[in-house]
Order: sequence, then structure tokens, then C-alpha cells
Amino acid sequence: MPDNLLPVLTDIVLTPWGLAVLGLCVGSFLNVVIHRMPLMLERQWQTDARAMLELPEPAPGSQPSEALTLSKPASRCPKCGHQIRWYENIPLVSWLVLRGKCSACGTAISVRYPLVELATAALFAACSWRFGPQPTTLLWCGFVAVLVAAALIDWDTTLLPDDLTLPLMWAGLVAAGLGWNLPLKDALWGAVAGYLALWSVYWLFKLTTGKEGMGYGDFKLLAALGAWLGWPMILPIVLASSVIGAIIGIGMKVSGQLREGVYVPYGPFLAGAGLVVTMAGSQRVLQWLGWA
Repeated sequence: MPDNLLPVLTDIVLTPWGLAVLGLCVGSFLNVVIHRMPLMLERQWQTDARAMLELPEPAPGSQPSEALTLSKPASRCPKCGHQIRWYENIPLVSWLVLRGKCSACGTAISVRYPLVELATAALFAACSWRFGPQPTTLLWCGFVAVLVAAALIDWDTTLLPDDLTLPLMWAGLVAAGLGWNLPLKDALWGAVAGYLALWSVYWLFKLTTGKEGMGYGDFKLLAALGAWLGWPMILPIVLASSVIGAIIGIGMKVSGQLREGVYVPYGPFLAGAGLVVTMAGSQRVLQWLGWA
């Protein structure tokens, strides 16, 4: 990086306000990822299954003909098909100006879109507060962005895509190998301990009850958290995720949203616990638990 660009990056972009603005923009993109990635994966699985089973191609018109990626087609209203113009897609501002409605047909736009943008902005600003105005802070912003996307995809679909969890794990290991976040030894054993911890619980539960209590995506997500935060944080993350899950579960039970037989994914609680540990810091977490 040129020496004359570093002060600009530090003094403007990497401040809490600068990263909050960046977070709004990234949050807008995360809304696209959260909505489209499961659909893209489902289409790919169907294509792979047809090829594996040697099934004929679907009849014309029976499947969506338009290619779906994270960049194409352009965003549009699901009700009337109105293509969202650039000035209708400004993070947070456009939703407020449009009063949460499509400009063409007046259909309500979910409040979750601006909430995801605000949450991402707040987390990016928190990264600046936690790690300071340094280039590696952008790594942690990427880390929390992936956690937000993974948590909401899992909440919506009970799916934790490998396309998110595995790159997140490898990014943590590479960052540790380059000396950007924590010692490589801690990151490596963090990934191993994270995966094996939930893998063991999964098989113990399955052998005892004959049922599956969680998916393999949870193993991979905890492995990714271990790669970024180190093996000493695995148990605190599991404990914190249990507390967060209990609080949300009680809230859903009281409000009537949690019904018998309804499966609540574990990934969002793991992601939330990972964010708590990240922002608190390893040393403080160990002090809270009386381990330091």
C-alpha cells in the first residue's frame, strides 16, 4: 500500500463513522446474499441431481429461465416486477424516503432490509472501536459480515452454506499464518476443536436418541470461529450460544412463535456468540469466566 494512502485510510475510512458508512453499503449487499444464495444453491443442487440420475432436462417454461447470481438480474419488486432504480437502492435512505413501500405498486418492503444494513453498520463501527484504525480492522469487518449473512440464511432456511463457512475458516487460518490476528497454532487448533466439539455432541445425541440434533454446517461454523478467535474461546462461544438460544427461545415461547415440532437453527446463536466474544475480547471473556 502506498505510504500516502495509509493516513487517508486510517483517518477517514477506518474511523467508526467511516466504517459505519461502509457497513451500510455492505449490509445492502448482504441482503442480496441472504435472499439469493439459498436459491442459487437449490438450482445448482437440482442441476447436479438431474445429471447424476441421468434425468431428462425439464420442459421449457417449467423452470426459471433467467440466470440467477449475486449480481444479476437487477433487484426488482417481487410483486409487480418493477426494477429498482439506483436512487431507490441507497442503503437505509431509500427505504425511509419510500416509506418502506415499492414506488410502483406500493407493496410493503420488509423492515428487515434496513435493519440488516443498520446492524452491519453498527458492527463495522464496533470493529473500529475494538481493533482501532488499522488495516487489519477491515479483516474483522469481513468476518462479522459473513457471520451476519450466515446467521440469517440459517434462520430462514436452516442451511449454513459451505460457500460461507469454509472460506471463513480458511480466511482465519491464512490471516493467522500471516500474523494478522492470532498465532497460527491457536487458530489451527481452534478450527480443529470447534469442529470436533459439535461433531462429538452430534454423534452422542444421535447414538442416544436416534435423532439428529444439528447439521454439519454448525460444525463448520464453529470451526471457522475457532480459526478466528483461537481454541481457548471455543467453550465460551458454546456457553454464550446456549445463553443466547435460551433467551430467544423463551421470548419465542412467550410470544407464541415457538411451537411444538418447530426446528430452531443453532447457527444464528453460534454467530451471535462469536460476535459477543469478538467485541469483548478473549482476555475479558476469560476474566468473566474466572479463567484468567
